[in-house]
Amino acid sequence: MGFRSALFASRYDAATRFAERTELGRRRAALLAGLSGEVIDVGAGTGANLPHFPPSCMVTAVEPDPHMRRRLEAKVGTAVAPVKIADGSAEALPAEDGTVDAVVFTLVLCTVPDQAAALAEARRVLKPGGRLLFLEHVRGTGRHAKMQDLLRPLWSFAAQGCQINRDTVAALKAAGFTASIEDQFTIGPDWVPANPLLMGTATTPD
Repeated sequence: MGFRSALFASRYDAATRFAERTELGRRRAALLAGLSGEVIDVGAGTGANLPHFPPSCMVTAVEPDPHMRRRLEAKVGTAVAPVKIADGSAEALPAEDGTVDAVVFTLVLCTVPDQAAALAEARRVLKPGGRLLFLEHVRGTGRHAKMQDLLRPLWSFAAQGCQINRDTVAALKAAGFTASIEDQFTIGPDWVPANPLLMGTATTPD
């Protein structure tokens, strides 16, 4: 497991470079623009969000995988916001109740072991009026969804636990959030299993 994790981390940036350049990078920038205050970047990976956090943020970048975290630490210099790196998990965030202005999930709700627990934890740490920001690939519809169901075991094995068939919008609703979808898009052909992707903001009643 350690070898597979190290290999995945070592190849991650190269594997996602085209998607970041053509689709994801500008959407990360749009999603994070205007943020301020205490922010938790959940599953921060190798640090793709770091350059896009405004200087008005104080970012805690949470990454449980030690191989990813080493690469994240190496990229702290790309951030204009102050960044603290933590090795917590999505299901156990390093923050007190109601103390965080925004929780950010980008390409991580597909992989967290317990999606419901991760969303409940985000709700716990958010201040009244705080926001959950997301950029995630989600379950498709019709034949595409059936293909995702069939491919899920193999995909999960190859992509460190990524579940391509999660209905993340329904999970947000079940966790008490109201989600506003700001963008829906694909990377490459529509039939690619990790399509479609959604970007948006979720809030809860004050």
